[in-house]
Amino acid sequence: MNTPEFSVIVTLGSDPDAMTATAESALGQSLRSVELVLVGDRTDADVRRTATLLTARHPDRVRVIDAPPEVRGPAVLRNLGLDAAHGRHVLVLDAGERLHAHALRNLLQAARRTDADLVAGRWTRLAGGGKQQGPHWQDALHARTRTLTDLAEAPELVTRDALVSGFCLRRDAMDRHALRHAEDLSRSEVHFGVRAALAARRITLVPNLIVTHRAPADHGGDLPALLEASGRIGLQLARRGLTGLRDARDRAFVVDHLLPLARSFLRLPRGERAELAAQAHARLTACIDPERWLDLPPDERICVALLAAGDADGVQAAAYALARPGTVVSPLAEHEGRIHWNAETAGFASTDLTELGHQHRPFKGLRLFNRLTRCAAEAGRLRLEGQIVLPLDKLPAAADVKVELELRLRGGKRVFRLPVDEAVHHGERLGWRLRVDPALLPVRGMSERIWDTRIVLTAGGDSALAEVFAEREVVGKGSRFPARPRLAGRLSADTWLPYATAGNHLAFELQACRRPARTLRRLTTYVTHFRPTRKARQLLKTLRKKRDRLHSGSVKTRVYNRLLVKLPVRRGSAVFEAHMGKAYGDSPRAVHEELRARGHRVDRRKVRPTWSYASSPTGFPDDAKLVRRWSWRYLWALARAEFWVDNQGFPHALAKPDHTTYLQTWHGSAYKRMGFDETRVRMQNTPQRDKLQRAVDRFDHFLVRSEHDVRTLAEAYRLPREKLLPVGYPRNDRLVAARAHDEREGRFPRPPLAARLGIPDHKKTVLYAPTFRGAPKDGRRHQLLLDVRRFTEEFGDECALLVRAHYMERAELPVCAPGTLFDVSDHHDVSELLCLADVLVTDYSSIMFDYALLDRPIVLFAPDLDAYAAERGSYFDLRERAPGPVAETEDELLRTLADLKPADAEHAERRREFAAEFGTHDDGGSARAVVDALFGRRDRA
Repeated sequence: MNTPEFSVIVTLGSDPDAMTATAESALGQSLRSVELVLVGDRTDADVRRTATLLTARHPDRVRVIDAPPEVRGPAVLRNLGLDAAHGRHVLVLDAGERLHAHALRNLLQAARRTDADLVAGRWTRLAGGGKQQGPHWQDALHARTRTLTDLAEAPELVTRDALVSGFCLRRDAMDRHALRHAEDLSRSEVHFGVRAALAARRITLVPNLIVTHRAPADHGGDLPALLEASGRIGLQLARRGLTGLRDARDRAFVVDHLLPLARSFLRLPRGERAELAAQAHARLTACIDPERWLDLPPDERICVALLAAGDADGVQAAAYALARPGTVVSPLAEHEGRIHWNAETAGFASTDLTELGHQHRPFKGLRLFNRLTRCAAEAGRLRLEGQIVLPLDKLPAAADVKVELELRLRGGKRVFRLPVDEAVHHGERLGWRLRVDPALLPVRGMSERIWDTRIVLTAGGDSALAEVFAEREVVGKGSRFPARPRLAGRLSADTWLPYATAGNHLAFELQACRRPARTLRRLTTYVTHFRPTRKARQLLKTLRKKRDRLHSGSVKTRVYNRLLVKLPVRRGSAVFEAHMGKAYGDSPRAVHEELRARGHRVDRRKVRPTWSYASSPTGFPDDAKLVRRWSWRYLWALARAEFWVDNQGFPHALAKPDHTTYLQTWHGSAYKRMGFDETRVRMQNTPQRDKLQRAVDRFDHFLVRSEHDVRTLAEAYRLPREKLLPVGYPRNDRLVAARAHDEREGRFPRPPLAARLGIPDHKKTVLYAPTFRGAPKDGRRHQLLLDVRRFTEEFGDECALLVRAHYMERAELPVCAPGTLFDVSDHHDVSELLCLADVLVTDYSSIMFDYALLDRPIVLFAPDLDAYAAERGSYFDLRERAPGPVAETEDELLRTLADLKPADAEHAERRREFAAEFGTHDDGGSARAVVDALFGRRDRA
């Protein structure tokens, strides 16, 4: 046989099926120049027999290396395989791992093309449900093919466990640098990959999947070995002067290994938790600098800190808080104005939980950690005992507290409560105990099979909730109690079983254990499963599918475009929509309110408005006629309407009937490039651009505020001038009126909205309204660029911060001191918020064009200005023409807000010029002009 291109080395392990799957994935490669080297230590006869059969079937491609009797350990076996390999490239697999069908061909092509010593691709491991899943950081690391000569270009290769699998080495480079596995390390593969990356003169990364079916991570059992291997890697990086990579690796180790280990404490028995906590306490701080976890989010940081301290129960409670954010799991303690895990840890940075805002949470709705300490049978009854954490004296000892066990039907609405027999306040905890006869629980039958539990604390009319956290070893096995359902009695079910759910909560399951109940259940199963019933169910399922098909978007679109658009017009009918049905606001609302003020009559014409809503009718006028967006009633209304009015766009796939006049009010002047000016749109194919053009061609009238809108929006959407209505935005009539009121009577009293939100009169109101940015590229949830918690800490005494997320995004706000932070993202009409705000903080949102009409301070917080302008494009230089100061760092923003008067005075004249230029036609009468122009024309008979 000629020298093979690849030697695939497989350590045999103890599972013949796993070894066979690995061997077949190597032998079945599309690249045929592959030899398979199987290395074993003779410990398993079945594995040895299987390896012999493989050798017999493929004598020219498979070799078996027998390790000497004294050899033990996977590192030694891998080294024997490396020594015996003949291929120009080598790749090592554990039994059970499998190569993708074209893995070796892809690796070889990359190695030849780039002359790389090491070529690496993606790998996946077994996850829950038998799925294959790779770590999220691989997406960026292997986004494209690239060749490196400096590890700084892809630090994840050594900071993460990127090179434990899915890579190959050039054989001569491996021999030149004497690369072998460290035989004194049980997790030598982690160490070997980093050594190979440090030694390679050139590394190529490919986006291809190379290895699948890696074994699930065992963070607990491998902790000592992983720490030892990671510590040795850190020393090597430090010797090479790569201290930054060493620190980054330590930080990644915390995230990739220690946090998953902490999370596993929720499902581990008490003995294993104690052992792991002891191991972590003995080794962790010696191997990983505690500075590596101080910058983690506080709920994650406390998990690792308690793990390092060896506090097994504390780690379990902190992991519960990670799984259920917002739950208070420790007593907490205040120290020098900061909140810590408990009194014993007060003062340590690693236990500082101030950022979680637990100190600001009111008792009402508080979620508390409630550990079940006893669950046992006692004289035919079930005895339950538990302890609830009471943080920061949220429940004073003298309070008249009502404590009840609540049982809630899973998947249903039925709830009932049982008062506890005894509740004892112990300062930081509330102990409770209850003896219950499950036979008396008022259930109806097997249709109400599973009931979840929680403790409800009621004090002063307010309630706090505490799910019953239950460990399997506390609940135990085999504790069963008689049941007497109200319907059919014990004929339907006869036994209650308390158990710990997969989410570690106490639940009760109703079962049929005795003969009468089992017989009735078998009979019921037979009746519901014999052939006629199965046929009936199948028929119902088919009918449901047909019904769902009739209500699908594609069917609705075809029916609308082929049939409904031919219906006769309903004179005077108008369909209004704002932000795709998500709000009753913006210019469509202003037009509608002008119509209401006129009694829905314009030039003796009766106008009949209908509003669409996307998901909830909440916030729309009680007297408004509503239709749900994309319902058949919605399509019927659109097809027969004489007028369409919206600010975003009715569904693009729906044609406008010939008898309909479409007024597009739009939703703001443009700073960023729009329509056909967008790079994204220019890169689309012709059918996609034609679809956009057809949607825009439906517009009969398009509102503009100034010549800027004509040069930007109108040209970007290829709108002829005869379709433009230069009358301004109706939504801004409110702002023009508010400015006139300010100049005439001053700012007080404030609009009624301030009282409804609960904003104190003495506080200045700052509105933060960032623009739409889309989903983050790393797949995580969108985060605000402004640290609102920091803002409230610095300005909370004098300012109330209103956060208005874009209507296509959601803001995740922290818990802050009462009266300092308000989420107004769901408020229907942003104009009301603008009239209330004393200062606007935004970035590239069109809201700045509107707010400038109020002649109040505007601050632009644009930390990514250059990147955003380069990626999205802009119509003017924001720094040169901004209506207020442009802050490009958070510190700069806070300094500007702290000393706003001088900055505002400097930009006042520019702001007025900005308002005049971009709001030329916003004169306070836009709604009136629009109604006259649209509805007051000659009769269209």
